[in-house]
Order: sequence, then C-alpha cells, then structure tokens
Amino acid sequence: MELDAVNVWMMVAAGLVLLMTPGVAFFYGGMTRITSSINMMMMVFSAMAVGGLVWVLYGYGLSSGESVAGIFGDPLSQIGLTDAVTKQPETLISIGYGATFAMIAIALIAGAVADRAKFSTWLVFSAAWVTLVYCPLAFMVWGDGLLSASGAIGSVFGPAIDFAGGTVVHINAGVSALVLVIVMGRRARYSTPHKPHNIPITVVGAALLWFGWFGFNGGAASTVEQAGLIWVNTLAAPAAGMITWIVVEKFRSQRPSSIGGVSGAIAGLVAITPACANVDPYAAIIIGVVAGAGAVLAVDLKRRLRYDDALDVVAVHLVAGIIGTVMIGLFAFPSEETPGGLFYGGGFGLLTAQIVATLVAIVYAGAVTLVISLVLRKTMGLRIDPRDELNGIDAFEHAEQAYSFR
Repeated sequence: MELDAVNVWMMVAAGLVLLMTPGVAFFYGGMTRITSSINMMMMVFSAMAVGGLVWVLYGYGLSSGESVAGIFGDPLSQIGLTDAVTKQPETLISIGYGATFAMIAIALIAGAVADRAKFSTWLVFSAAWVTLVYCPLAFMVWGDGLLSASGAIGSVFGPAIDFAGGTVVHINAGVSALVLVIVMGRRARYSTPHKPHNIPITVVGAALLWFGWFGFNGGAASTVEQAGLIWVNTLAAPAAGMITWIVVEKFRSQRPSSIGGVSGAIAGLVAITPACANVDPYAAIIIGVVAGAGAVLAVDLKRRLRYDDALDVVAVHLVAGIIGTVMIGLFAFPSEETPGGLFYGGGFGLLTAQIVATLVAIVYAGAVTLVISLVLRKTMGLRIDPRDELNGIDAFEHAEQAYSFR
C-alpha cells in the first residue's frame, strides 16, 4: 500500500503532538521552584515512556477493541499490536497518533502535584491512570462506547462532539489532577507562594505547545476544507484567550504578566480542541475569550478554596475544557452529523449531549482517579517527607540540581 498524503500528514501531526509533551516539560519546569524543576520535567517525560508502553502493550485495544459493557474495549484484541501488524498494518500510523494523546494526557496532571509527589508512585499512578481512566474514556467517546451514537448514553441524548480531546484529554486530566491534589494534600511551603524560577523556559514551552497543537487538532482532518478551518480556529482561539488574560491582569494590577499571557493562550487552545472542526472562526474567538476569562476566575477560586494545584492545571485544562465542550452546543454549525448548535437553530439536543458527556467524563475520571489515589496513598505513599520537600525534591528524588555554578 502506497503512502498517500493523508498518511504522511498524520505522521507529521503525530510528531507535532509528540513534541507537545516536552513542551509541557518546559512549560511546567520553568514555573516550578528551582529545586523542583528536574523532578517536574522527569514526571512529564516519564509520561511519554509509560503512556507509550501501555498503549502498545494493551492500551490501544482498551480504547478501540470490541465493546465490554460500553465502558472499554477488549484489551486482549491488540496485545503488543500483533494483530494490527499482521492483519491491519495500514492502521499503525493512526495507532501511533493515538498514543501521543495518551502520553500528553498523563503529563498534564503532573503540574498539579509539583514539589511533593513520590516519583516511584507517580510512575505507578501513570500506568494505572492511563489504563483505567484514559483508555476507557477514549473508548466511550471515540470508540463504540457509552457516549457514541450507538452507546447507552449517546443513543438517548445524542452523541457528543469531541473532535480532538476536550473530554478525553483535558476534562479528564483536569478533574483527575483535582482529585489527586485533594488526596495528596498541600505542600509544606503552601503558605509561602513561590515565583517561577525560569520564565523564559515556560514561554518556550508554551510556544512548543501552540506549535504542536496544530497537529493535535488537525491530525484527523479528513478534507482540505476541514483542515483549513481547524488551522484558523487553532490560531484564533488561543490568541483571544491570551489577550483576554492580559486585559484582565491589566485592569487588576496594571502589569500584565508573561505567565498569565501564555496561560491564557493555553486555555484558548484547550477550549477550541473539541470544537475546532465544528465552529466558525468568529465562534472560536468567542470560545477563546470565555475560556481565558474563565481560567482567570478559576485561579482566583483556587486561592479561596485553598486546594494546592501548584501550576493551575484545573483552571487551564478542566475549566477551559468544560467551556469549550459545552459551547459546542451553542456554536456548532449544521453538518451531516448534527443539526447544529442552539444558535444555529439546532435546538437544545446537541447542547444537552455536550453537557451529559462533560458530566460523564467528570464523574468517571474523578471516581476512578480517587480509587487509584487512595490505594496508592495506602500502599506506596503519594508524597515525600515534608522535610525532604523543604530541602528540595530534586536532590531527594534524583540526586541532581537544575543549575550548577561550580
């Protein structure tokens, strides 16, 4: 079988998405304390290793095999991808593309538990989470699961739209991060807010993320017209999110920050992810504005509620992911698959489906992550000793330091 343009583009897109996880490492690593940056980058990079292995060994089968109660696919159907190699080798490129989504979904959670997570426990958590949370939810939304057109929920409320991972990646990772933070507890230095130790590295990470996001959103485009729409929307929404965050900071403190600006851009990217192929560019801008504002408000709420989400994973991924997923029900234009959103005369059907899918993702990811977290807290322990935390997790977990001047 010859390698056509579609498969070449998917290989390129998979490379772009793979690059996003190192982008997360830079983005998070620069925002941590200087004594935590190595650990944070290792947590993110290890997500690539754990996610890649799980996906090849059995994860792809879990997310796409024959349905088991509509919750997950048969993991035995693709052990080691042997069946795909021998019977469906043409699917290997899309299988590899799917692996990169599993990797980055794990990596996103890491920023919430900066400074305090046991690295060995994090590796076990990553494997358990991608197995029990990510792959089943991917099956429910993108496979033949509960939220599909033929699924128990989708057949009642209608199938939800999630083109590139609003529920599967961002809401999933965001609510899981929130649960893990609550179970793990606040940092020893929680009462002393830290400043990012290397803002330029964080900005570089954000640039890599925005660059890679064109593959994240556009890799599954089926036509030139759809690819063009996705590209423009992936440009417009983060631009709107960034400007919104800057404007809010300007009114509040008169000094817009670079961390705030790039966080607004990421919030816009998160929000447009599920909607990128189904809304017009003007709607992408509105979605980006709402996501940027919503993420800022969520950061404020975090401070009032005093849960220790170190790098604002909940605000940027959970809140923006919910905004983008639900707003599809308002702004989706009519197509062969859907009559459109509320503002296009499609009624409340699609909006209801989007809300239901959001709630299912939150409940499922939250409940299973809670069980995983409680089991690991009881058996391995989730966090290092507070004294070692105060001395610096990099030295304790890795016997390394980010910068040496000797």
